[in-house]
Amino acid sequence: MKTFKFKKPSLLLGALLLASMSCSDEFLQVAPTDSLADAQVSTKAGIDGLLIGTYSALNGVFGNRFEGPNHWATGSVVGGEANKGTDAGDYSSLNPIQRFEASPVDPNNDFNNLWRGRYEGISRANKVLSSIASSTELSAADAARLSGEARMLRGHFYFDLKKHFNNIVVFDETVAPEDLATLPNNGDAWAIIEADLQFAYDNLPGVNGAGRVNKWAAAALMGKAKLYQQKFGEAKTWFDDVIANGVTSNGIKYALLDDYSQIYNAENDNHAEAVFDVESSNNTGSVNNANWFDDLNYPYNTGPDGPGNCCGFFQPSFEMANSFRTGADGLPLLDKSYNSPANAVKNDFGLEADEPFVEDTDPLDPRIDHAIGRRGIPYLDWIEHPGKAWIRSQPYAGPYSPKKYIYYRSQENSFTDGSSWTRGYATMNYTIIRFADVLLMAAEAEIEAPSGSLATALDYVNQVRRRAANSEYWVKEYDSDANAANYVISEYTSFPNADFARDAVRFERKLELSGEGHRFFDLVRWGIASEELNAYLAYESTLLVTKFGGASFTSGKNEYYPIPQAQIDITGAEILSQNPGY
Repeated sequence: MKTFKFKKPSLLLGALLLASMSCSDEFLQVAPTDSLADAQVSTKAGIDGLLIGTYSALNGVFGNRFEGPNHWATGSVVGGEANKGTDAGDYSSLNPIQRFEASPVDPNNDFNNLWRGRYEGISRANKVLSSIASSTELSAADAARLSGEARMLRGHFYFDLKKHFNNIVVFDETVAPEDLATLPNNGDAWAIIEADLQFAYDNLPGVNGAGRVNKWAAAALMGKAKLYQQKFGEAKTWFDDVIANGVTSNGIKYALLDDYSQIYNAENDNHAEAVFDVESSNNTGSVNNANWFDDLNYPYNTGPDGPGNCCGFFQPSFEMANSFRTGADGLPLLDKSYNSPANAVKNDFGLEADEPFVEDTDPLDPRIDHAIGRRGIPYLDWIEHPGKAWIRSQPYAGPYSPKKYIYYRSQENSFTDGSSWTRGYATMNYTIIRFADVLLMAAEAEIEAPSGSLATALDYVNQVRRRAANSEYWVKEYDSDANAANYVISEYTSFPNADFARDAVRFERKLELSGEGHRFFDLVRWGIASEELNAYLAYESTLLVTKFGGASFTSGKNEYYPIPQAQIDITGAEILSQNPGY
């Protein structure tokens, strides 16, 4: 059960924030500082209030779904794990983005809101740090802890900007407001990210209270930052520390949950696998304290038989579903034959809900039915997925529904916010980094680092697969203890060489973390985005012709998103430069 919730600032705290930090629409605009507000926030309680405001920015600031921490659009849809979903006319500004035809002139302000939302988080963190520096009321211990939290959050915001836009503006709390508008977007982001995370690791406790970051979250994010820079030996050192010694902020030793589905269950928040997550709550007076960024991503038109009843976005792709095919040996098809007609997962594409359908009977990784809603398979505790009846437009987006971070029938109005316009505001935490992610990143570091071990990488991957292979927690039929599909999964017996190990680890990340917003960024940092995504588009376009026909990924351009033209227009093209190709 939930033990701690960060909420969006109250009206009073919101007023203080507005008076004392940059909370304007554009991150380069800094509001005048009010002396009374400064006095009020110089206390421990006042600074902690500013810090909570910084935490709230993890969830977004301006109410745009690109700001959400799950990156369902920029990480998963663009990464080939899912289609935008619904139909072509709904949220049409996403259409060119998923076809790699995004423009710096953003009609829905998606990229602009992502940009300014993360910079708002940075500005809030900077305000915390400057308030700590000027306060005479904090103990040294409190100052170190609060600074560590603020710098961990700032490091995260910069990391998120870096992986989206690459060329970004970098500044800390010492930069004068009048100088912000003169800073070009060529700052050394990795330097401030690493400095922030090192400080956080050195100054944060291991146990810091559920919902707050701790030193081990900082260590895990540092390992990830090193991995993105291909500093594999350094990444290995950080991951070794996290795996051996890490605990959650409420003091639980990091571990894989026995039941994969419980990662996404609101009743199990703040669990042993949660390294760095975003807290949520309901019935607080604002649905933005719940998972507002997922409100569109539920099956379509479910009525009382399913969650949300709106709106049919974020539909898993054919390619993603096929990737869960296993051989008779229970191992993934690393030769990429999963899209062949013989191996593709049987689905009800083109069938009405009342037409007969024969379910797939060939071997599948059991995680498919924790991640993807398929016809005839129990959908949590609702009903068996009815197929087309829950799909807005099969010809446009395919036959599948998302299944992670979905609330249960038994949780409606207790773990959902009933004050919203749709039933889609659930209250499970979103996990930015979880322990399975750490194990797989550590496996990658073991393969690539000069001091690494293929045997250790094998062990980490097999730990993840061993959890998935626990048949006690496979999806069962509603009316019996029979498995809902032919689940066949096994551990690897060996990694014979680095090439094989590399393929296995990368594919395991695809399966284990499907739909969690990592895939696109993984492909980019591995240097294989063009190869993988053009192959995805070629396959998916044979099925969703009107959506993907003629689409392609352009190497040297599409690895990063365009710098929002709105920001260039404000600051000037002589200061902010556009990314290559746009």
